[in-house]
Parts: sequence; C-alpha cells; structure tokens
Amino acid sequence: MYGLINIAIRDLVKSKFSEQQWDQIFKQSGATDAAFIRMCPGDDATTYALVGAASDVLGLPASEILQAFGEYWTEFTADEGYGPLLDAAGSTLPEFLQNLDQLHTRVGMMYPDLKPPSFVCSEIAEGSLMLHYKSGRDGLDDLVIGLLRGLGRRFKIDVKIEQVSSKEDTGLESVFHVNWS
Repeated sequence: MYGLINIAIRDLVKSKFSEQQWDQIFKQSGATDAAFIRMCPGDDATTYALVGAASDVLGLPASEILQAFGEYWTEFTADEGYGPLLDAAGSTLPEFLQNLDQLHTRVGMMYPDLKPPSFVCSEIAEGSLMLHYKSGRDGLDDLVIGLLRGLGRRFKIDVKIEQVSSKEDTGLESVFHVNWS
C-alpha cells in the first residue's frame, strides 16, 4: 500500500487518541519512516502491522480500527486535495459507488503501482443496493464498512450496512447490502 495510507492511519491515531500512543504504535509495528512517503508504494505487511499494533496499544479490536480508518479515509482524502476527484465520481451515494472502479482508474494514473479493489453494484433500487467487493488483500471487510459509513456522512445520509457474505466464506468476494435514507 502507498505511504498515503500509513499517513492517514498515523493522523487518525494522533487526532482521535494521542501523539504518545502513536509513538508506541509506530515502535511496536516495526515500521520505518520510509513507510510514510506519500507517493511511494510499500509492503502491505507494514500497514497490517500498524493496524495490529494500534489494536494492541489502543485496546481495540482490529475490526474497530479498520472501521474507524474507513470512516476517516473519506474525510482525509478530500482534505488532502482529492476532493474534486471524489466530487467527479458522483453526487449521490449510489452514483459514487457505481463509479468506484473508474475513480480507482483515475487514481492509478497518479499511483502507477496501485492495486485497488474492485466494486460492483447490483440489485440497485430506491434506497438500497448490493455492493460486491473484490480485493487481492484479505481481512479488509471492516474497512469497507467504515468507508460506507464515511460516504454516508459525505452525502449527508444515514447508511445501514449488512454484510451478506465474506471473501473468507466464498473465496471470491464480499457482499454488502447497503441501505440509505
């Protein structure tokens, strides 16, 4: 994952917890300063180690850390200058979700080694849809749940997410039933 992801994890911990707790997480994770170079691709293991260390230091399950990070990511990326790119992806939640793969294609022009997940929407109805999530990375379903909550805030709507299936169960994808009002 790119350094930008690790920077966002650091900023989340510092803003919601403390600088001292971040220092502990950084040390325990074994990460180096090189993992925080914004445009530099890094080893996924470093990011997973940061999440694991955050779970230990903060006394929270990794699932909570990932969900909090997903929520934070939607605000963080907009604040980091990607707001216009996010705006171009859609003016409503369903439009945005249907354009996620195209958004990742555009981001890939700036981050050539990007290995984004894929999102496909199905069963699109008034106020709900099924979101199919495929990734070469394991264990990030909670991150998707957090992202969906963060997008709900972005679009000023109440979002309810029910995980219907998991890649760990199906071997292919995770599926989320997304409702909004």
